Amino acid sequence: MRSSEQDFITDALPAFISEAREQVETIEQLMLQLEDAPDDRELLDALFRCAHTVKGSAGIFGLDAVVGFTHHVETLLDQLREGQRVLSPELSTLLLQCNDQIRSLVAAALAPQVEVDEALAARALLVERLQAASGSANQSDNDRNPTTPTVVRTPRPPGTWQVSVQFGLDTLRNGMDPLALLGYLAGIGEISGLHCDQASLPAIDSLDAEDCHLGFDFSLVTEAAQPEIEAAFSFVRDDCVLRLTGGETVVDDAPPMRQATALAEADPSQATKPTRSRKSAEDDHHFIRVHADRLDAVINLLGELVIAGAGAQLLARQTRQRALVEANNQIGRLVEEIRNATLQLRMVPIGESFSRLRRAVRDTASELGKEVALEIEGGETELDKSVVERIADPLMHLVRNALDHGLETPAQRLASGKSAQGHLTLSACHESGSILIRIDDDGRGINRDKVLQRAWDSGLLERGSQPADDEIVKLIFEPGFSTASEVTKLSGRGVGMDVVRRNIEALRGTVTVASDPGQGTQIEIRMPLTLAIIDGFLVGVGASKFVFPLDAVVEVIERGQAAMGCAQGGDDGPERCGRGVVELRGQVLPVLDLRRLYGLDSPEPERSSVVVIRAGSSRYGVIVDQLLGQHQTVIKPLGRMLSSLRGMSGSSILGNGEVALIFDVASLSQLAAQQPATPNESSTSPKRQATIHPPSLEGQA
Repeated sequence: MRSSEQDFITDALPAFISEAREQVETIEQLMLQLEDAPDDRELLDALFRCAHTVKGSAGIFGLDAVVGFTHHVETLLDQLREGQRVLSPELSTLLLQCNDQIRSLVAAALAPQVEVDEALAARALLVERLQAASGSANQSDNDRNPTTPTVVRTPRPPGTWQVSVQFGLDTLRNGMDPLALLGYLAGIGEISGLHCDQASLPAIDSLDAEDCHLGFDFSLVTEAAQPEIEAAFSFVRDDCVLRLTGGETVVDDAPPMRQATALAEADPSQATKPTRSRKSAEDDHHFIRVHADRLDAVINLLGELVIAGAGAQLLARQTRQRALVEANNQIGRLVEEIRNATLQLRMVPIGESFSRLRRAVRDTASELGKEVALEIEGGETELDKSVVERIADPLMHLVRNALDHGLETPAQRLASGKSAQGHLTLSACHESGSILIRIDDDGRGINRDKVLQRAWDSGLLERGSQPADDEIVKLIFEPGFSTASEVTKLSGRGVGMDVVRRNIEALRGTVTVASDPGQGTQIEIRMPLTLAIIDGFLVGVGASKFVFPLDAVVEVIERGQAAMGCAQGGDDGPERCGRGVVELRGQVLPVLDLRRLYGLDSPEPERSSVVVIRAGSSRYGVIVDQLLGQHQTVIKPLGRMLSSLRGMSGSSILGNGEVALIFDVASLSQLAAQQPATPNESSTSPKRQATIHPPSLEGQA
């Protein structure tokens, strides 16, 4: 191989690996969908195309192990779509196992190693099972390589075929690569006498770079049968004129009315015209792959630009030069638009993560002998790609935990008056500037008595203590806690739920559990939409600055006389200081006083405000001194000294260099709910509150 060709393959291989992994993921999802609709021809065709694409692309890079193994999978898939075989649960399991093998072979392409005997034997067994399922004992020449186990076959006598193919104008637009087809044919035989037909090539001044004018004539010596050769062109049959001659057999695939035929038979002057308008081609959606690290670097720079812009706006206001202030405001608006557009690039549907869990649900339920129907709702809900990637493992553990501990076996469900098949629902939606993910099952629920007993036995609680039901349920997140009676592959070691909570909290998220004994369990995960930049509402308490996520701010009211806990000289502990209530339109609203809650050393102002915050279905108020308006907030992690501070999720640098702490509204909600106090009868009635809409100060620091 020439060095230039080797360099091209080396440079292009990572792109192939990335695309092949996407195809493998698609194959898995299509297989799981086919289990519910085994006769869906569109799904079968899409499944075959994915396998064929992986096989053809692998042939270009000389990945014979991928080509050889995928060929057997492709043969069985072709029989399924042609109705010669019917998809059964056993066949579906086999194809999923084969897809796992393709995934492993693709991953090994980046770092080729000599496979161990166990891996070779496992692949050989899968090949035998595929051949038995398809009724074929033949093996293509692609399987004969040092890394692929050979299988006894009855060879066909080699034959010489004359192949003539003229590709249509839309071949490239439709995503087909003529060279990939030649690479595939070279894998099943020997190509000789290759001639490129340039008769239909237009003049350079009228050439459209997206049009395909390629045509080839060559000889192919192969043991493959005619249908296998024709299958190489299965995805371009509507965009090409194919003539295949071998012995006495002639196959002419050139229907007179097909547009592609015009390339060979029509007036040459008409051959330069595209089969569809240029405008239509230009209107197509185009995509470009960008490395995630490059996008992260742009977003980091954007964060610094936001901080610098806030500083410039502050300086402009101090100069009191109107023109300079207006210019900085215009720059600020443009930066905000750039911010929104850039962050949108990293937003992906969470349904992709949900779909990957289908396989885990299927395999785990089968291993446990349970029948489970998985429902996915709100899969189109978008959030930051970095959040999606880091939430995948916690979701996987929670789903497996629901299958293992929550859902009963069919016999147990029937005995309790339920249907034999359990139901597991994954849902997602946007709520208060965050994403809410729910995992619901209709299983046995959490046995609080069993949890309490295990907590006593393990020393988590003093024996005989009786916490509230909600507190008992929270014990499942304690390190080392498990209610399993024996250790299995899925549970029993006390490792998992505590890690889930820790990983979710590391993403500034929260996880809560609600359970109804005998009816099921609901797990709620609240996560920020992004880990980079948010719209915030900046407030001040004394000399300290704080930021609320703007989407969580409902309204601002004038502070009346609130009944606050831990009054001066009271006997409450310091953790209960700063909590109380105010009256809001006839309703009691829990409030937090940040000055007392966090021990801020500053005198109270004559007037203060209450910022009303929404966290899920609950609302609470926070007493603040200053309302500093809307602020583009670049999220920075908390240092080690502040990482354990309750109610905080991050920090941000303001334009004047000060540091503001970002509130975690869900954690604050829990703090506000800890003391359901009510004003005592001797308290002075709160003044009438007036609603004040949050002022927008265009990112003022």
